Amino acid sequence: MKGLAHIVVAMVVAIMLAACANIGSPEGGPRDYTPPRVVKTSPQAGATNVKGNRVEIYFNEIVNIKDQMKKVSVSPVQKNQPVIKSLGKRIVVDFRDDMQPNTTYTIDFANSIEDNNEGNQLDGYAFSFSTGDEIDTMRISGIVLRAKDLEPMQHVLVGAYSQCLDDTAFTRLPMERITRTNSRGEFTLMGLKPGRYRVFALNDMDGDYHMARTEDYAFVDAVIEPSVETYTSSDTIFTFDHRVDSVMTATHSAFLPNDVLLSMMNEDYHSLYLKKTERTTPSKLHVLMSTISPELPKLKIISPDEHVDNWCALQATSRNDSLFYWITDSALIKADTIKVEISYLRTDSTDQLSWKTDTVNFWHRKSGDELKAEKEAQKEKEQLEKRIQQLEQKEQQGKPLNDEEMEELKAARRPKPVPTFKLEAVTKSSSEVYDTLTLKTPVPLSDIKHSGVHLDIKRDSVWHPVNNMPKFKPVDDGMTYQLPMQLEPECAYRLTVDSLAATSIYGLHNDTLRFETKVKALEEYANLTLKLNVSDSAVVQLLDANDQVKRTTQVVNGIADFDNVPPETYYARVILDRNGNGRWDTGNYLKHIQPEEVYYYPKALKLRRNWDVDQAWNIYETAVDLQKPEAIKKNKPEESKNKLDKAGKRKKSGDGQEEEEEDDEFNSRGFGNSTYSGNKYNDYQNNRRLNR
Repeated sequence: MKGLAHIVVAMVVAIMLAACANIGSPEGGPRDYTPPRVVKTSPQAGATNVKGNRVEIYFNEIVNIKDQMKKVSVSPVQKNQPVIKSLGKRIVVDFRDDMQPNTTYTIDFANSIEDNNEGNQLDGYAFSFSTGDEIDTMRISGIVLRAKDLEPMQHVLVGAYSQCLDDTAFTRLPMERITRTNSRGEFTLMGLKPGRYRVFALNDMDGDYHMARTEDYAFVDAVIEPSVETYTSSDTIFTFDHRVDSVMTATHSAFLPNDVLLSMMNEDYHSLYLKKTERTTPSKLHVLMSTISPELPKLKIISPDEHVDNWCALQATSRNDSLFYWITDSALIKADTIKVEISYLRTDSTDQLSWKTDTVNFWHRKSGDELKAEKEAQKEKEQLEKRIQQLEQKEQQGKPLNDEEMEELKAARRPKPVPTFKLEAVTKSSSEVYDTLTLKTPVPLSDIKHSGVHLDIKRDSVWHPVNNMPKFKPVDDGMTYQLPMQLEPECAYRLTVDSLAATSIYGLHNDTLRFETKVKALEEYANLTLKLNVSDSAVVQLLDANDQVKRTTQVVNGIADFDNVPPETYYARVILDRNGNGRWDTGNYLKHIQPEEVYYYPKALKLRRNWDVDQAWNIYETAVDLQKPEAIKKNKPEESKNKLDKAGKRKKSGDGQEEEEEDDEFNSRGFGNSTYSGNKYNDYQNNRRLNR
């Protein structure tokens, strides 16, 4: 027994010694969520009469600069960009331009500074100093949204010009003071002198800090005069038994305006020129213009010399920018090269349209595989002809033919089938009540006989011919045909196109086409009525989860009706259609035209089968920057790593709830309110009064 006890004690001691001998890796502590902290700068922040061209910023930990090119901005605009680099626990900025006298410099880092280990971002950090006796402290804040769909415009330039400059400064001169928007499209333009300014946003693709007509930009109609207001706030301190101990009062500064809205647009301006010419098949030439042309190009055949005058049929898009010339002259189709004199409109050096003439060679050289296949086909044809000739000679000589030889002769003597083409039914076998019966042809048609087209409708299991059936009409590219008639719900349709009913430009006829489609019942749909506080000069678009337009309707007497909508989740936006053309139109800076205004319904619209939904919509009730639902927003804001846990989710507060976003200077009520005046710049005053 005593021996057993000794064995047990020995085993315990051995286990303890082994545990002591194994030195494990120490567990890591809690994750660091704290952003880097500035401990010292040279020169000091806000310093005046600064000499030299270097700025050094020291931190409490090692830091990196992320996405410097798209996030960091320096004012005033520099001809040669400063060299900005992180060196351990400091950031060094070396200016390469001569420092201007009596000027406030601002380096706006946005959220580009982060610690080396966890990537915690120092959000909204900017550093300012002055080379003169005073430092300029005025600010203008706001947001940049894309005009057509209210997407936040991330990391675009926002800049200002002094009011003393004329309207063309934005097209000629670099902006005087600049900043960049953050991932929410928000901006703060700092270091401004007291005065009057014009403010712009620019997606500066060519890096010259002023507008080009091909770039995205935004402008504010009004002249902005920044100002500062002081206000006080009180904080009450209570004793442990809930009695007032003391009241602390603090004074704050509010820089105004702090909610300027810039609606970014693109003029959709393109210089007109001949972009591409090609011969896609032996019988088809393609001419591509860079943009819409007010007049079609003019083509003249130079060679081959032998050709007919009407040598082609033109197939054009609705924009007249992509043109297909279907060759109908067999001599041209056979030619390896077609030399063409083409005259077209183009944009000249004075930005005006003028005619230009070029000579273009349209080649069609067959590939090695095509030539090989043709050679083999020709060889097979010659062998077959030789074989048939031998059989015919044998027959003429009165020699008997076996069954296989007789069948070969019969096959050779049968009439060759006439070449045809196939019409394709685009309409599916199950149709929506708003669908249209649609056909597509592989080549342009010269004719389609209405007498060869038959339509039947099935009611109560019995087929009946459709009386007074309209004619098919070409749409879009001229090779798609639609039957302009409303389909009846809960019925079936049978379309028959006889052979020889359609004739192509090459004189070929179609094969017989026959197809059926069944139309859904009205009970399969929902109906949506939106009641808006807008005039009739407005258009409402119903959108899917990808922000793509599914249906469009005109507002009539403040009401937008969408009948027979498939049951899904939708979103809606309204366009204040100034010119009444039924679509969104961009603006023009030189003509002082803002883009047409767009507003989103701020919630999803869940439509169910056989439901009618009536929804009131005050387009000014929700702030314009808060209107677009997050579910369909493409430009999502960056989620600060400081607010995320190890799993990448938002950290929770002490009560177990996700932490709320911190208040910011951009006025959480945004830009819209029930007292919308029609001038989005002046509305910031109303917003501030409402929020006090």
